[in-house]
Amino acid sequence: MINYIIPFLILILIVVFIHEYGHYYFAKKYGVGVTDFSIGFGKEIFGWNDKSGTRWKICWIPLGGYVKFFGDRNVFSQADQEELLKKYNKEDQEKLFVTKPLYQRAWIVFGGPLANFILAIFIFLFIYMFIGKDFTPAVIDEVQKDSPAEIAGLKKNDIILEIDNNKVESILDVSKFIAMSTSDFVDFKVSRFENEILLKVKPNLVESEDNLGNKLKKRMVGIKLSAYNDKINHVKLGPAQALVQSFNEVYFVTVSSLKYLGSMIVGKGDTSQLGGPIRIAKISGQVAEFGIIPFISMMAYISISLGLINLFPIPMLDGGHLMFYGFEKILGRPLSQKTQEGFFRIGIFLLLSLMFFVTFNDLRDLGLF
Repeated sequence: MINYIIPFLILILIVVFIHEYGHYYFAKKYGVGVTDFSIGFGKEIFGWNDKSGTRWKICWIPLGGYVKFFGDRNVFSQADQEELLKKYNKEDQEKLFVTKPLYQRAWIVFGGPLANFILAIFIFLFIYMFIGKDFTPAVIDEVQKDSPAEIAGLKKNDIILEIDNNKVESILDVSKFIAMSTSDFVDFKVSRFENEILLKVKPNLVESEDNLGNKLKKRMVGIKLSAYNDKINHVKLGPAQALVQSFNEVYFVTVSSLKYLGSMIVGKGDTSQLGGPIRIAKISGQVAEFGIIPFISMMAYISISLGLINLFPIPMLDGGHLMFYGFEKILGRPLSQKTQEGFFRIGIFLLLSLMFFVTFNDLRDLGLF
């Protein structure tokens, strides 16, 4: 158990710290006072005050964090601005979040998710520059009899060029693109005798296990791959190329995640793959056993997920506050406190429902249901 908890805590502490620091950075940039910077919730374990009066602290429940702004009862609320201003003198009013222009408030809120995406880019950049990236072309070595691949017309020695319009740069891309596909058919573009051929493959959904032994439903097409001319092409990239590849990976993961969530909403996606803290802790411990590079790679993907989820237009999340700012921009005034409270009730219900669902999946994954 301790092998799971320690890697999980390290991962969560770093990813949450980076997220909250994004809020903190833009708050300080625009002159907003910050009274608390907390990693975790509940009772403080330890902390310290910096020269500007911010209390930096670690709390007992390590499932998130927050940045508390000077004078704000509801950090992002604008509706009670006049009442709030009466409590402070002119100098202190300048430090209030609610007195800042709309674009500054939006950047402060957006800063958290932005920091998560930047963390992921830097992790991929580090890996591609110092460890390298695989560019081994994917060649079909075997097509299983009566498999979806054979039915669709894929053949031995076909070189896979694209899957669902995603360029296959590496043999490692094939399983990733197939797994992230959400449509009934997976589009393959292959090179055969120097001709490019487009084929549609309908994968089978089979009960399987990943490399860590976790159960999952896997999309299988029935092919085995080999390296082109039996040569592995693993390359350390220069800064510019590594940066481009890092952006591409973050973009792909973001878009694929949105497509996958969309497929679940319409009833096509596999909801059993949604997991919460328990599953993340389990996988964190398993991945950490493979070394530091797989672990920080996982950190990058978790960071992308945290940034993306926080941009959903759900009250209580950063995206919910940005949604309120959108209304404010359109209407020329903030939504009323009563309207905001109504949205927040909906947000609480949605988040509690999601927490219940992913916790159920986690417990089922552990064999408790």
